[in-house]
Amino acid sequence: MEQEKDRAVIYGRHPVVDAIRAGTPIDKVMLQQGIRGEMEKELRHLCKAEGIPLQVVPKERMNKMIRGNHQGVAALQALIRYYRLEDVLPTIFERSESPLLIVLDGITDVRNFGAIARTAEACGAHALIIAQKNSAQINAEAMKTSAGALAKIPVCRENSLATAIEYLKLSGIQVLASDLQARKPIYTLGLIQPIAFVLGAEGEGISPAIARMADETFIIPQKGTTDSFNVSVAAGMMLYEAMRQRELNG
Repeated sequence: MEQEKDRAVIYGRHPVVDAIRAGTPIDKVMLQQGIRGEMEKELRHLCKAEGIPLQVVPKERMNKMIRGNHQGVAALQALIRYYRLEDVLPTIFERSESPLLIVLDGITDVRNFGAIARTAEACGAHALIIAQKNSAQINAEAMKTSAGALAKIPVCRENSLATAIEYLKLSGIQVLASDLQARKPIYTLGLIQPIAFVLGAEGEGISPAIARMADETFIIPQKGTTDSFNVSVAAGMMLYEAMRQRELNG
């Protein structure tokens, strides 16, 4: 095992497979280009089953990253445990609670991610939902910015956000998305019901395919001429309004 910046690197074919099977939190598995055979098939199967991203990398990068005999396989150990949405959501309902969830679409800035996690945990959100790809790395900076919240709030890492949102809708969750063109202010919505807020990256916003899946859109009113709020600030306002309504209604 070696260290890459703030995370441990597990390397070697059997150590990586054993780590995955043992439930070790893994950020991603790296497979050297050209590796074929049963080991490759097993790794791909395990990564798919456990929702772990698998990245194919050049031999030069593997050799630069790991000095030992890596056998073309390495895994970056995660700083947190990742959850499955299909496991988290039923437990919320079993506690007779109304789910309050955050779906992050394309948010790659670790500070924004950490700040959103901090606010989400403080406002009583039940989980963050992210995609395997095009999401912020949960590294030491994200952990620090979250002020410890990332160690408390479940982070569900899903193969497909679209599939995750479809599952939410089928489970009775109202999917709400912020839209600068929307007419309804957020405070006019009923946020006591089971809901999932969808947040997109600054600049790009929510991807069109995900935006089309929203049950309802809303706007956060503003007085100034600045285009929009920072995404972590917007998340704070959404979550606080949801918490306020829920507190008022017991």
